[in-house]
Amino acid sequence: MTDGGAGRPPTGALAALRRIPRGVWLLGFVSLLMDASSELVHALLPLFMVGVLGASALAVGLIEGAAEATALVVKVFSGYWSDRLRKRAPLVLTGYGLAAVSKVAIALAPALSWIVAARIADRIGKGIRGAPRDALITDITPAEVRGASFGLRQALDTVGAIVGPLLALAAMAWFAGDFRAALWVAVVPAALCVLLIVVGVRDPPEAAKGDGKPPIAMADVRRLDRRFWLITGIAAVLTLARFSEAFLILRGQNVGMTAFTAPWVMVALAVVYTLGAFPAGAWADRGGATPSLYLGLAALIAADLVLANATNAAWVLVGAGLWGLHMALTQGLLSALVAAVAPDDLRGTAFGVFNLVSGVALLAASALAGLLWDTVGPAATFIAGAAFTMLAAVGFTIARHYGMALPKLRG
Repeated sequence: MTDGGAGRPPTGALAALRRIPRGVWLLGFVSLLMDASSELVHALLPLFMVGVLGASALAVGLIEGAAEATALVVKVFSGYWSDRLRKRAPLVLTGYGLAAVSKVAIALAPALSWIVAARIADRIGKGIRGAPRDALITDITPAEVRGASFGLRQALDTVGAIVGPLLALAAMAWFAGDFRAALWVAVVPAALCVLLIVVGVRDPPEAAKGDGKPPIAMADVRRLDRRFWLITGIAAVLTLARFSEAFLILRGQNVGMTAFTAPWVMVALAVVYTLGAFPAGAWADRGGATPSLYLGLAALIAADLVLANATNAAWVLVGAGLWGLHMALTQGLLSALVAAVAPDDLRGTAFGVFNLVSGVALLAASALAGLLWDTVGPAATFIAGAAFTMLAAVGFTIARHYGMALPKLRG
């Protein structure tokens, strides 16, 4: 990169990278470690539940949906309490700690009921940590690099999503197909994640001092304006289209992939997601939010159509890659947009409400995806996803026509 001129700092993705605070990097590596642990589990668990424990695709969808539903209220209240207490880090530690404990429970599970309980505990942990973590990133990041900061965290998180399935493949080979032994490997990165939070993640010093304002109340959610609800509505419809990624692994199995090869589906998704997330965030900071969202919608439609018509492993991997491109273009962007429109004292609450609405949509989407899979067939699941994505695109276009454009990330 070269300077934009004498006395002016360099611009672009590399300049944004240098301005990202140390705390965002730490939270990114925390996400990397936990996602490595979680994706190892996710790469094996659907196959374990269906192939070993005899669960149906509908049961997989309902289990995933029930886990999210249990965490819904937690997602709202963790964000609210982080605003009220003006402390995010303790809630981040609690959430990741509970997720780490759930990995031990899954490795010990003697029956499906244990796995259900562990998945619920894991999602509660995600509900506890998600809103405070995103609010903490907003607290410590300059407004002009928020898109890049959320993109970086997503990218590091997705490095973990690459490492996790690769660890699953290696563990299944090392332990000769022993699912339970392979699941124990997930405990190691989860424990390292908790250790990194304990030694490195802190709230900014000014957070503890407060600003002289009275503590917020839940009624303050009314201060979230229509821009916030537009962003949240887009995310909800997208979540209806983007059901649990467990169905991508099951699609791989459906076309002939085995327990030893199906985790490559998640690797394909994660590689594209990792490579695209930070550049997409930096582009959004420079005014590319709207085109990034439209491209993300197009990528998801393409992914669903490819997966609906896939006849072999190669096409499933292509579909997974397009799914990852969609995630790269939209996930960090939506978080940065929430940060841009939320009042400073309601950041945690805003992320909590945002996650709540997305969680309700995921509950419905996972159940619907499993029902379509079992009653009509795998192709119907993905065709429905493409239809919901088209609905999101049309709705966003209509909203823009009536003046509800996306906000600028730089204020």
